[in-house]
Amino acid sequence: MPELPDVEGFRRTLASCAQGRRVERAEVADPGVLHGVTAQRLKRDLKGRRFAAPRRHGKWLIAPTDGPTVVLHFGMTGRLVCGADSEPAGRFQRVAFDLDDGRRLGYEDQRKLKGIWLAATDDDIDRIIGDQGPDALSLSRAELDRLLAGRRGRVKATLTDQAVIAGLGNLLGDEILWHARIHPRRPVNALTDGERDRLHTALREVLRASVRAGRVPDDPDWLTGRRDDPDPHCPRCGNPLRRGRISGRTSLWCPHCQREDA
Repeated sequence: MPELPDVEGFRRTLASCAQGRRVERAEVADPGVLHGVTAQRLKRDLKGRRFAAPRRHGKWLIAPTDGPTVVLHFGMTGRLVCGADSEPAGRFQRVAFDLDDGRRLGYEDQRKLKGIWLAATDDDIDRIIGDQGPDALSLSRAELDRLLAGRRGRVKATLTDQAVIAGLGNLLGDEILWHARIHPRRPVNALTDGERDRLHTALREVLRASVRAGRVPDDPDWLTGRRDDPDPHCPRCGNPLRRGRISGRTSLWCPHCQREDA
């Protein structure tokens, strides 16, 4: 599933492909990915509009034009691609924007779990993206403390709650906690100052490396690199990793490095 690093990569794709370019036409191959806007209105309202600098908040990509704003969420299988408008469309291309320089910005999505919205105002954008916490990439240590203060839930569930911190999904949650040596079921209100220090350091380092890679790296020295192994072992200590359901999601951790009773 695209998480913050993937969406930051899509922001860069949009900026390099479409920023400053005029939309010659919008093409909708599958209106099933449109939310709150018809294909006819999307085509009409974006024709002739020029893309401004895009921005990202958590897993949402916000693409202003000199008219309405395109708001995108990539669900589990969405992505943005840029190519010549003469190239054949990808199998899962749902919407495309043909630009005035002969390139095409395409929104592809196999499973169509999210999609594209059109916003006329900032209030519309806020309504579309809903209750979002601060972006994970910008969190200071003090802000992390403020967000965690008074919470009683498990740390993995809290980190991946978009209303608390925007941008962290299942892979990042597991990776950050493994780097910080904190069990995903550990209660937030039981974290020590030292654990919060490790958590913030891990969050910052994992996100920075992931943003550089454009995804959560499947490096063999990272937890993610062992995730799909049939018998995964911890890349740090060599002990067997454990899988379990936490807040309805399959989680992976090392019971030796991440002790639940720490």
